[in-house]
Amino acid sequence: MKKKTATPSRPTWLKNVRVVPRGVAILSASFLALAFAVGYVDLSPATYDIMADASASSSTVAHAIQTLPLAPKLDLAAYNKKILQISNTPSVDEAQLAAVQAAGERLIAQASTTAERNEASSTLAAHVAELLRGTTALAQSNNAASVWVPHAPWPVSTAYPKYGAILPFSRIVAYYGNFYSTQMGVLGQYPPDEMLQRLRDASAQWEAADPSTPVIPALDYIVVTAQGSAGADGKYRLRMPDSQIQKAIDLAGQVHGLVFLDVQVGLSDLQAELPLLEKYLALPQVELSIDPEFSMKTGAKPGTVIGTFDASDVNYAASLLAGLVKANDLPPKILVIHRFTEAMVTNYEQIRPLPEVQIVMDMDGWGSPAKKIGTYRSFIASEPVEFTGFKLFYKNDIKPPSTRMLTPAEVLALTPQPLYIQYQ
Repeated sequence: MKKKTATPSRPTWLKNVRVVPRGVAILSASFLALAFAVGYVDLSPATYDIMADASASSSTVAHAIQTLPLAPKLDLAAYNKKILQISNTPSVDEAQLAAVQAAGERLIAQASTTAERNEASSTLAAHVAELLRGTTALAQSNNAASVWVPHAPWPVSTAYPKYGAILPFSRIVAYYGNFYSTQMGVLGQYPPDEMLQRLRDASAQWEAADPSTPVIPALDYIVVTAQGSAGADGKYRLRMPDSQIQKAIDLAGQVHGLVFLDVQVGLSDLQAELPLLEKYLALPQVELSIDPEFSMKTGAKPGTVIGTFDASDVNYAASLLAGLVKANDLPPKILVIHRFTEAMVTNYEQIRPLPEVQIVMDMDGWGSPAKKIGTYRSFIASEPVEFTGFKLFYKNDIKPPSTRMLTPAEVLALTPQPLYIQYQ
């Protein structure tokens, strides 16, 4: 087999990393000086309460609200450019791209409801994705644009993310494991200081291989582990205590990193396990990983057969995260799904990325370089969802007959380029 406490405040460094990605923020002129000074402006409900108390005149309050800085927006041009880069698309008609984008932005501006804005944003994202895949025809009306392209899987037609998205502007390099086990990954294999230095070194290697994409380090901590014994409730899984989860969060903070809570449900399910983690998932630096390998829907014992998740399971997890993003005014969350066989994720085409949740399909298999690349192409690249990840094993990837691990340069040559890199 592989692999209520006090809520910490939003880390100061994370405001810069998560909410204002490098080169992405679009801010009004009145907002610019303040944004560069603090990196983030939080217009919390308390702000409006203070404003209301400060004036007895409703007209004064209305005027004050009208003069507040506009909410920052996603830089669509920067997003499209980065999507083009990771898709390894050789060229694009810049004039057509600008026309499609301008038409789409007009639709978004004219929308009068949130639903209309979301629909317009999704339509624009789909058109841009089609254009980046190699447009052969473009038709425009006054307020909309449409494109047609031959079939191609990348880039994926999906909704633009909410402002503050990490992907595709940064790459995540994560260390995986559990602090109780030296066999499940590097998190438990080394003392914390040594582990963190190794993570820093690995992150530096990826940033050197792709200087155009900043790297964010992360800990992928297995918070619910599949077990060989049934346990008191017969679910074949063990939940980690709060102290261990907080340890992962604290260690990640030392490298200005993220934490992915990794869930192996055993004979339980996501509906039972994820709500128990909401107090952590509501933190801006905490993301989610789910592992189909240990989702035993047939009732088999974990480790005896490979498990599975359906699109409905992934959509449930995404919906839960989206609710937390909305309720807590957070940047988009990241949801990672591990995969190395076709049956591990069924009905992939029904998975629905959301503006609040960025979905990563992570190639989780080990073996020789050729075998790993083949698995990536067969089960990740050929069944596109939104973004991709790639897992590297310090030990298993060099088991005979394999003699070496893949290099960052070799992984970056894949289409699409993975934006989530995990080491076990």
